Amino acid sequence: MPPNPSPAPRPEDLTRLADQAVALVREAGRSVRVGLGSGRAAEAFVRALAEETSRGLHIRGVPTSNATAALATALGLAVTELSSDPLDITVDGADEVDPQLDLIKGYGGALTRERVVAAASRRQVILVTPEKLVPRLGTRGQLPVEILPFAQPFCHRRLAALGCEPHLRRAGTDPFVTDNGNWILDCGIAAQDDAAALDRDIRRIPGVVDTGFFLGTAERVLVAEADRVRVLRRAGSPGSA
Repeated sequence: MPPNPSPAPRPEDLTRLADQAVALVREAGRSVRVGLGSGRAAEAFVRALAEETSRGLHIRGVPTSNATAALATALGLAVTELSSDPLDITVDGADEVDPQLDLIKGYGGALTRERVVAAASRRQVILVTPEKLVPRLGTRGQLPVEILPFAQPFCHRRLAALGCEPHLRRAGTDPFVTDNGNWILDCGIAAQDDAAALDRDIRRIPGVVDTGFFLGTAERVLVAEADRVRVLRRAGSPGSA
C-alpha cells in the first residue's frame, strides 16, 4: 500500500517557500555547505538556490537522494559528499509536522539519507504547505520503515505484532528499492500519543534500518499560507517565543 499522496502544492506557494529558504542560506554566509532535501518543496528550493549562485553565493550541496543529486548537477550546483565538517544548513520537506515540530518523512523513500544529512547539519529547515500540519504524528495513517531486504518476512511479522499494518512498497510489480538498496514497509498506524515510544520499539527490530519519525530534528518549519510564509520555531531555538 503506497503512502497517501498529498494534493499538489500551488507553484506560487513553493516559490515563496523556496525564496525564504534561500534567504536563510544567504544569512549563513557567502560560502555555504547546504544539505539538499528531496521532494517537491525541496526541488523548488534547489532550483531557487541554483539561481542564487549567479548572484555570487558559493554553494556546495550534499544531496539526500540520487534524484536531488541529478537535479542539482543539471542546474550547475556544486555537489559534494559529507565530510567531518558540519553542514551549515539543510533544507528539506516533510509529510507530517506536529505542533512540537516533530516530523514524519519518507513518503518519497529518501528517509535514511535525509536523516544522516540532517544530523550532519547545524540546523534543519523544513518547507511545507498547510495540509502537512497535523495535531499528532500518524494522523495521515502512514509510517515508512526502511528495512534490509533479507529481513523482510521477520520485520513484517514483528511490525505487525506492534500493531502496525506493514505493506511492502512496490514500484509496479517489484519492490521499491531505496537509493541504499533497501526496501520500505509502509506501516498503517494510528495518530500517536507517544511517537518516541513507537519509534524505539520499531528500531529494536533486527533488520530495521530507519523509520520515518524525525523527532527533535527541525529547527524551524516554513509554512506557505495564502500569500505569506508563516515561520514556526522549535521551543528553545533562537528566535522562538
